[in-house]
Amino acid sequence: MSMATNLALDDALIRAAQQVGGHRTKRAAVNAALQEYVKRRKQLELEGLFGTIEYDAGYDHKRGRHR
Repeated sequence: MSMATNLALDDALIRAAQQVGGHRTKRAAVNAALQEYVKRRKQLELEGLFGTIEYDAGYDHKRGRHR
C-alpha cells in the first residue's frame, strides 16, 4: 500500500541515512528506517515478556517429536 505524504524532514539527517544505508532515494531511506523502527519496537515488546511466562520444567519437548 502506498500513501502520498508531505513531511518536513531534516535534510541532513535524510542525506546521512541515504549514505550509511546505501539508498539512492529519500523514499528508500525513509522506508528502510521505518522498517527498522517497527522491527525494533516489536523486539522491545518481546523483551518485556522475559520472566513473565511460566513453563512446565518437567515438559519433555523431545517426546512430542515422535508422535
